[in-house]
Amino acid sequence: MQHTIFQSFINNAIAVLQESTDMLGLAIAGSWITHETDSFSDLDLVLVSTTKISDNPEQMKAVANQLGTVLSAFTGEHVGETRLLICLYSNPLLHVDIKFLTLDEFHHRVENPVVVWERDHQLTSIIQETPAVWPYPDYQWIEDRFWVWIHYATLKLGRGELFEAFDFLGFIRMMVLGPLLHIKNGNQPRGVRKVETKLALEDFAELRKTVVPMAKTDLVAALWKSIQLYEEVRKHLFDANIILKEDAAQEVKVYLYKVEKM
Repeated sequence: MQHTIFQSFINNAIAVLQESTDMLGLAIAGSWITHETDSFSDLDLVLVSTTKISDNPEQMKAVANQLGTVLSAFTGEHVGETRLLICLYSNPLLHVDIKFLTLDEFHHRVENPVVVWERDHQLTSIIQETPAVWPYPDYQWIEDRFWVWIHYATLKLGRGELFEAFDFLGFIRMMVLGPLLHIKNGNQPRGVRKVETKLALEDFAELRKTVVPMAKTDLVAALWKSIQLYEEVRKHLFDANIILKEDAAQEVKVYLYKVEKM
């Protein structure tokens, strides 16, 4: 059973939205689809309307304000999705993401949300007639960048900018190691989300070794572990069409060794 506070919010949202003839449907994405919602979840709403709302942030906020008491709201440029309004509601305190789509835009989905209200089965018909396609990383894109990123982190260590190196390891986990390990384990590549429960124990244990105290020796060791883990996981995933940057890898490893000995 989905969490009661979320269901109450959804029921209220439906009651509000169905009063507007411009609104065509409401669906729930994210953990609601897999029945994994708990008291620490956020709520991912997909709101479909006849009129395009997402090109007007103030109009997006006006709709959000109709659904409850908004403490703060902002659009999702930082995650590359300007059609998304990220909201914090009170009474109860809830994080609610609202994606504003037109019916045409609803055709292009990364997953099939749970439709909780619609007019004339329009959302359901689209889900039945068109596929949802989750975006997977481009392995060549990763290989072209990985060794440059490792070199950059090494430069930071050489200069003594430990905070920079520490944060960059998190970036590598999010952009490279987490997604690739998820794919290896048959999961959708969602960064490092739920790696604690979605990865095989040995894979999680290896990834955990890249999380270290903010000391140079530990950060160097974490970079070496990141390299080792990347080279191991790509054996499982990359085919012969991926051009490996062997020269870059060799020179970066030599440089990391030099910085380690400084």
